[in-house]
Amino acid sequence: MQPLYELPTNLLDGAFTREHVPARLYYVIATFLRISSPRELHVASCLYPRQTRFTMANAFLVSKWKIWYKSLDVNHDGMISFADVEESRSKFSELHHLDEQKKKQVMDNFEKWWNEFIFRGKTGEISESEFVDMLNKDFTTDKAKFKKSMEKCFDILFDVIDTNKDRSISEDEFLIAFKAYGHENVALDTKFFKAYNPKDGLVPLREIVDSWISFATSEDSSKPDIVKTAFESGV
Repeated sequence: MQPLYELPTNLLDGAFTREHVPARLYYVIATFLRISSPRELHVASCLYPRQTRFTMANAFLVSKWKIWYKSLDVNHDGMISFADVEESRSKFSELHHLDEQKKKQVMDNFEKWWNEFIFRGKTGEISESEFVDMLNKDFTTDKAKFKKSMEKCFDILFDVIDTNKDRSISEDEFLIAFKAYGHENVALDTKFFKAYNPKDGLVPLREIVDSWISFATSEDSSKPDIVKTAFESGV
């Protein structure tokens, strides 16, 4: 992907003015870098050379990443932290009435999943902007690799949710998973599940996983998105 604009670096004569870039772009750059004068923008251009790429996923995909972030805020405190991990895995274990051995396995799997795909090496609280920036960096660096990562992410997550390992998700498994993640409107959660058109009360695991991969990776706003629609309805 080519950048919309590259800051010039041959500005040692200090003659750089707003005329070098479109007015709107000048103010976008200035706001982003917290600068106010042409001279400061010249200095910034030296700090951010031509090789730097200020690329971003399109607005449609970014909006879905923000939805995903909010869906992970289990305790609804406006931030993602280990408290959300603890609450989600504890609720999940309790709602499924797991024995101690199975509970420990689930607790460990939840923590590993959060650390690998959500925290991504960070500790403490993560803001929405930090979450989006982490995803965007990986996405714009290598889209194919990012998609593979999201395939692994949702394969692991829904394998945990599929507690009886029949490679399908029942309505009960679906509702418990969403309740564990702080989404306790049963009517909306049920509507979400029904959107997959279950057969005999079951949805193939692969179908649900694929819908979440699309949710996290697709920039195509012309295609229906079950996950996005559900969350926008209030799930």
